[in-house]
Amino acid sequence: MFDTKIAIVLRNNLAGWQKLNVTAFLSTGIAGQYPEIIGEPYKDRAGNLYNPLSIQPIIVLSADEATISMIHRRALEREVTPSIFIEEMFATGHDAANRAVFAEYAPDDAKVVGIALRADKKIVDKITKGATMQHSRIGRNEGGRAMARPPHV
Repeated sequence: MFDTKIAIVLRNNLAGWQKLNVTAFLSTGIAGQYPEIIGEPYKDRAGNLYNPLSIQPIIVLSADEATISMIHRRALEREVTPSIFIEEMFATGHDAANRAVFAEYAPDDAKVVGIALRADKKIVDKITKGATMQHSRIGRNEGGRAMARPPHV
């Protein structure tokens, strides 16, 4: 259905809140670079309007520090413009501070915790080689609703 693929790769040692935070930020980077992936607004039966979402699925992968650095390098070598989130950005509080701390690093020393890219499917597969599917620990509570499991379960 799509000639392109969107992939987000997260470093595998992040806390749950960090994974969610990084995924959210990286998704906005892809949407900003490719506004055509945003669909039409949603409307419920009562007539309430909701924001549009991506028309294209987004795959979330996981990788260790060495693999995510390699993925970063491959993206740059193939001239695919990625969205990047580095470890130091967790300590900032706004966009200007994020960009300032990001500018202090080069690809060789950046501690990448997340990278997102959109390109031809085969290119994305080659760039993200070594990353694995991101699995969450989801269980069910007594009422049958999904809930996060503690890591020891």
